[in-house]
Amino acid sequence: MSDYSAPIGAPIWFDLMSSDPDKAAEFYGAIFGWEAEAANPDFAGYRNFLKNGKRVAGCGPVMDPSGPSDIWSVYLHSADPAATVAAVEKAGGSMMVPPMDVGDMGTMMVATDSAGAVIGWWKPNTHPGFLEWGTHGTPYWFECQSKDYKKSIEFYTDVIGARIEEVGTGGDPDAVGPDFYGQVFVGESSYSGIMDAAKLFPAEVPSFWQVYITVDDVAATVKQVESLGGGVMMAGEETPYGTLAAVTDPFGAVFCLGHPPAGWEG
Repeated sequence: MSDYSAPIGAPIWFDLMSSDPDKAAEFYGAIFGWEAEAANPDFAGYRNFLKNGKRVAGCGPVMDPSGPSDIWSVYLHSADPAATVAAVEKAGGSMMVPPMDVGDMGTMMVATDSAGAVIGWWKPNTHPGFLEWGTHGTPYWFECQSKDYKKSIEFYTDVIGARIEEVGTGGDPDAVGPDFYGQVFVGESSYSGIMDAAKLFPAEVPSFWQVYITVDDVAATVKQVESLGGGVMMAGEETPYGTLAAVTDPFGAVFCLGHPPAGWEG
């Protein structure tokens, strides 16, 4: 897959809140070939990263020193922010940042879903979100690591009208790994998944969304991450869904890498 236009409810953007945006831009530029636009003083120094001349992701500075930092966030496509707010609240979520216009670029909002994961929405205007998928330096997959899988499935079904196709062990007590995994279909295609992560992380770790970015060579990219001061949480692992790895940037922000399995046509 290459060209991409986010259907309503599908991932449309992702961005990084960084404790050192300038050095982060250098790091991700080296890893993915991203070019950084100049930081925009009208929007607290936010900048966009470009790949193949198109915006692919964003980066902004930490606004609250007492809050979390060095975290990637995911945004879904909203056609009607007011309706999205109503749907979020009806489904048991809560608003963190109510809908706000970002110049003429679009309207953003940030919510907490019913399982506690932070998730954003973006209604595009002049800023369409990312426009490529599945090539080096562009999205590979998005995933909600849920500490309450049932609540997450119900929330995204209700709020974005998703169709969930479940795979996994089905709760087999002798199986290793998550009990369930739900592929989130919007229309005819799936762009994200929901992992039953209750057993995968300590109790104090809340539900969260994570990003997977496509690379041509996972092993080589993992080595490059290490050479540039990043960390490795999971080295390249072969799965039915491609070669996957989990790494951190030099400031601790977690992101994942993906390369499609043989014969994958996108």
